Parts: sequence; C-alpha cells; structure tokens
Amino acid sequence: MSEPISIERRGAVQWIVIDREERRNALNERVAAGIATGLDLAEADRSVRAVVLTGAGTKAFCAGGDLQPAADGTPFTIDAADPRHYVAKLLKRMDACRLPLIARINGHALAGGFGLVCACDMAVCTDNAMLGVSEVKVGLFPMMILPYLLRILSYRRMMELCVTGEPITGRDAVAEGIVNYAVPAEDLDAKLDWLLARITDKSPTGIRLGKQALGKIREMSTESALEYAQFMLANMARTQDAREGFAAFAEKRSPQWTAE
Repeated sequence: MSEPISIERRGAVQWIVIDREERRNALNERVAAGIATGLDLAEADRSVRAVVLTGAGTKAFCAGGDLQPAADGTPFTIDAADPRHYVAKLLKRMDACRLPLIARINGHALAGGFGLVCACDMAVCTDNAMLGVSEVKVGLFPMMILPYLLRILSYRRMMELCVTGEPITGRDAVAEGIVNYAVPAEDLDAKLDWLLARITDKSPTGIRLGKQALGKIREMSTESALEYAQFMLANMARTQDAREGFAAFAEKRSPQWTAE
C-alpha cells in the first residue's frame, strides 16, 4: 500500500503533500497520521522555517472525509474503547505547530479539507477552487471542524455555509478574509514563493515563541492575556535572535538568525 503523504524539503520550507489524487486527496486516519509526522519532522529540524500543506494534482486540496461506505479510515466512526478521534488529534497537532503553517489550496477544499485550511496559519488559493462544508447534504454537520471555522469565519457566514452546504470560490474567500491570497492556478506557486520569502527571512525564534503565545492568548481573558504577554515579551527579549535583531538594526545590516 502506497503512502498517502509525501514529505519534501524545499530549501527552508518543508512540504507535506496529501497524495491520494485518485480519491481527491480525501482525509483518512493514515493521511492524518502522515501530516502529524510531517509536522514532527519539520519541528525537529531547526533549519526549517515554514511548512506548506497541499494536495497532489490540480483538482483537490482535500475533499474531506472519504464518503465511500467501506472507505479506509472513514472519519464517521469512532472506537468506543478509544474515543480520541483522529481528526481531533490532527487539528490539535496543527494547533501546536510552532512553525508557520501555510495551506497551498491547489483545488477544492471541502468539509474536513476546509477544516484543514482553517487550522493553518495562512492560505494561498487558486481563485476558482471551491471551499465549503457540504456535510448537511448527507445528513451531517461539520462537527469536528466547528472550532476552527469559528476562528476564521464570522458567525453568520459560517452558519450560512453549514446549513446550505453551498461552497464559495477562492476569489470570494479572499474577499471575506478566509484565505490570504487567491490567484489564477498558473500563478499559485509564484504567489506562495513570494509569501514564503517574506516569512523565512524573519526571526525563527520570534515566530516560534509568538505562535506559542498566540495559541494561549486566544483562550484567555483580556486581563490574563496582557499579564501573559508581558512575561512572554520579556523572555523573548533575552533570546539570541532578539539580541541579533537589535544589533543588526543598530548596525544597519541584515540579521543573521540562529533560531536560538
């Protein structure tokens, strides 16, 4: 059985590709485990500055859970003896990723695939890709990804998508702030490379600690968040990257980051 995920290093960026083009890159347990492994490998290598998540081919980023009745690793069942759903585990792992995680939406991102997009930090999309949650059309609701939809979409927009099951285009998604950029398919990689270049030359330590802080602050009250932010800022100022950043600014040169 071929691996459903391919992992490729491209300079300072690690690519994680859902490689089930014949199944529209549908999500199953092996796909989820492969994405998590890719994130583990990226974080273990201090020279990796960002992670790209995408799908094979040009038709689908990820079409969600496999709807075939006997599909391998279907997300619509749960083991009563171990109720830790693999989709929930994957989304939490994506949340915990301390590297910038960018969705390269090369085609349709539907249902759980749209959830993966919302769990990423940024997204670059083809302008004609369809994004949405179609579960209501088969008598379901996008339960597992609701927390991530709520982070990215307004409540009214989320409800419309969930109860109608109608998708939107990448062009509409960028206008609504759901993705960062939407471009013609032939320009997708150029726009992605442009964005990555603006990320990978910045302080990896600042980004890593900043993502950690954002994850906690999101769940805090304003008072608690401000207290925590002061603590984190003082800690960050003591890192080697911060010292280098201050020195480079004073000396009018480009910083040489050490990720420390």
